[in-house]
Amino acid sequence: MRLGAHVPSADPLTEATERGAEVVQLFLSAPQTWRKPVARDDTDVLITATIPLYVHAPYLINLASPNPKVRHPSRKALADTLTAAEAIGAKGVIVHGGHVGDDGAFAEGVRHWRRALDGITSTVPVLIENTAGGANAMARYVDQIEGLWEGVHDVDGPLGFCLDTCHLHAAGEELLDATKRIISIVGGVSLVHLNDSRDSAGSGRDRHAALGEGEIDAEVLAEIVRLCDADTVLETPGGVEEHRVDLAWIRARIATA
Repeated sequence: MRLGAHVPSADPLTEATERGAEVVQLFLSAPQTWRKPVARDDTDVLITATIPLYVHAPYLINLASPNPKVRHPSRKALADTLTAAEAIGAKGVIVHGGHVGDDGAFAEGVRHWRRALDGITSTVPVLIENTAGGANAMARYVDQIEGLWEGVHDVDGPLGFCLDTCHLHAAGEELLDATKRIISIVGGVSLVHLNDSRDSAGSGRDRHAALGEGEIDAEVLAEIVRLCDADTVLETPGGVEEHRVDLAWIRARIATA
């Protein structure tokens, strides 16, 4: 497994070196807007880099939405992000599972997800990420994850799953059991977002904490990394120094397993 962090997008390879990261995640556009990613000056450098790069799609994307004014720009934003990710040789694009709102049906959300994925021609895998809360979410609980995966897993394009430890904790799932179930459902996790949580289990709150400083048991976090045996990135607070500490924290626990 390779351990790394989400880093600022301007110079991700330098950011990785400063942190001692073996893998990095970045945004290619502002995460709270629909704006299309712009062409990067370092494309040639990134596409030949030996360090794996993952791209997080904008937070606004909700492929399951019953509202076409949200769903349609979500599809376009995902397509634009995948195109930009392919240009830098990214290993995957992470997209939140989304939700169908107070009056939507889960099955409808699955259909919308499938239609979005059926229209994708990119070779970069879409990695569905579990979410912390939200009414009628598509991927908050393991049963929802199973229902969504069952509905979309056989699309033509590459597909995978990103497991976020803080989100799973916030959902109120028992972490180790839920992780094992998810691995069985999706056939292996593609990426782990390794985050502690500032809030109690089941809070529905997506507030990350430094590893070992939140509400998730330290050994549970380490065991999830072992179970998934996949590229793992921190989304914990802080910058270079804080991420160096967090990476040392998890490496020490993996080494003593």
